[in-house]
Amino acid sequence: MAASLQFSARFFKPQHFQSKHSARPAVIRCSATTTTKRYTITLLPGDGIGPEVIAVAKNALKLVGSLEGIEFEFKEMPVGGAALDLTGVPLPEETLSAAKQSDAVLLGAIGGYKWDNNEKHLKPETGLLQLREGLKVFANLRPASVLPQLVDASTLKKEVAEGVDLMVVRELTGGIYFGKPRGFSMSENGEEIGFNTEVYAAYEVVSDTTYDFC
Repeated sequence: MAASLQFSARFFKPQHFQSKHSARPAVIRCSATTTTKRYTITLLPGDGIGPEVIAVAKNALKLVGSLEGIEFEFKEMPVGGAALDLTGVPLPEETLSAAKQSDAVLLGAIGGYKWDNNEKHLKPETGLLQLREGLKVFANLRPASVLPQLVDASTLKKEVAEGVDLMVVRELTGGIYFGKPRGFSMSENGEEIGFNTEVYAAYEVVSDTTYDFC
């Protein structure tokens, strides 16, 4: 499942990462890259500023589509607190199904003070974790770059911020997020304790696999 769309080949090229444990490089591909020029996008406005951000992003995509000859079909679905208020769960089955059937998913924001006191399974953030797990989005890409025109607007000193251009690759579905067992228990001394398990499968840490997660 792609998390963004590639509008032109000149904007994207495969990135190769070499693992010291493997002679074969991993390849990152954008699975939304096809020759059809017609894409379905599930919009998940969510909570807070999410609906406002998604509305602007939708307009921007429409403009890009009109310039590049790309046709977008948008399907808006509830998630997070908005879904809780509407359906009683943070990730309705219909929302996950629509996301799986789309070429891309555009997420606004999840969470808010209104739902802070809900039980864990009824918190908006639980819907986000369920969405990641359901779509099997192993990692997300977080670019950090400083435009020359904005370098003086940074709270960092110019000599520190200038020229910054890096990509953070963050895993989403492994480790302590989804590891089991987890819960509460009593120690040998009779003290109450809590525990989480950080666990990874081999495919999550060996770099000889091709991942579609752009």
